[in-house]
Amino acid sequence: MSSHSPHGQTPLRTVQVLGGGDAGSSAHVRSLAAGLVARGVRVTVCAPGEAERRYDFAGAGAEHVHVPRSSDPGSVAALRAACTDADLVHAHGLHASFRAVLALGGRDTPLVVTWHNRARAEGARAHLLRLLERRVAKASAVVLGTTSGLVDRARRTGARDARLAAVALPARRPTDDPEDAEPPHSKLRAELGAVGRPLLMAVGSLDRHRGYDLLLDAAHVWCRLDPVPLVVVAGEGPHRAALQRRIEDEELPVRLLGLRDDVPALLAAADLALLPGGEESRSVLAQEALHARVPLVAVRAGGVRELVGDAAELVPPDDPQAFAAAVVRLLDDQDRCERLRDAGTRQTSTWPTEDETVAQVLSVYDELTQPRPMI
Repeated sequence: MSSHSPHGQTPLRTVQVLGGGDAGSSAHVRSLAAGLVARGVRVTVCAPGEAERRYDFAGAGAEHVHVPRSSDPGSVAALRAACTDADLVHAHGLHASFRAVLALGGRDTPLVVTWHNRARAEGARAHLLRLLERRVAKASAVVLGTTSGLVDRARRTGARDARLAAVALPARRPTDDPEDAEPPHSKLRAELGAVGRPLLMAVGSLDRHRGYDLLLDAAHVWCRLDPVPLVVVAGEGPHRAALQRRIEDEELPVRLLGLRDDVPALLAAADLALLPGGEESRSVLAQEALHARVPLVAVRAGGVRELVGDAAELVPPDDPQAFAAAVVRLLDDQDRCERLRDAGTRQTSTWPTEDETVAQVLSVYDELTQPRPMI
């Protein structure tokens, strides 16, 4: 069976499964759904309702089925019902993949999983995550990892077939409201309070593993500069209150902006982009910074080096002094910034496009669903 359903065959029906869905995996599924639908594939996206409201899977031509987060006891039953007539199920992330394994128990429906990031935990929960990884890896027909490290991890945990995934940076959907057009950079910098001073920007959920405590430690060094750079962080999360207390108690030049729908404009207005944590395998901020030709300072961890190559200033993890020093060097060296911009343009040309991403996924689907010839 192919996406174009030759000889009167019914279209291939796939179910895409998301858990809570971080920004990277949710945007990837939205892009993938649009590409698959355009090629004649029927797509159902199983995700919480808030993910549909934010990413509009139905607007991409997919059917959205509300499936609660994994903490809801009814989530597996809802997913099992949604997968009843699927030709193939594709789950994204460890928790979504594990629920898909449970939902498909006793069925021969092929399961493809994509690991976008490595799940992390401590203590007893770390042992549980290792068990979940092994169960998912062994139950999946194909495991796609967004970095070579994740592919190696899938193989070590028992995957029969693990491959490097082609994952493109999805284009941001433009707003339909002309009133929401991006303001000029000077206006936006004025609104943020960054007139006559450098503007440094970070983006991501406010979780402990994102490295924001390192960022605040580094900000102490920048306080001694003249003018003092302003750091803005776009994102929301459970660590916000603790970060805000530190910012106020230590009088740091940092603003937490909360969730923003104008991240491209913020990034374009910034002098530098900052990635203080390396937990994301394919950091959306790193990709957008290189596309926007904004110099990036990042912690050398996870899949960052594999993603950006020599197109960013990379520093050791857990070293706020090195991070701060890298920022200071770039603010004083515009020639180095320009070389990073040019290197970023070269690096982005090596990344897969959305069409290439869809083509790879379709080739995997065809392998698993096309009838094998009789010998």
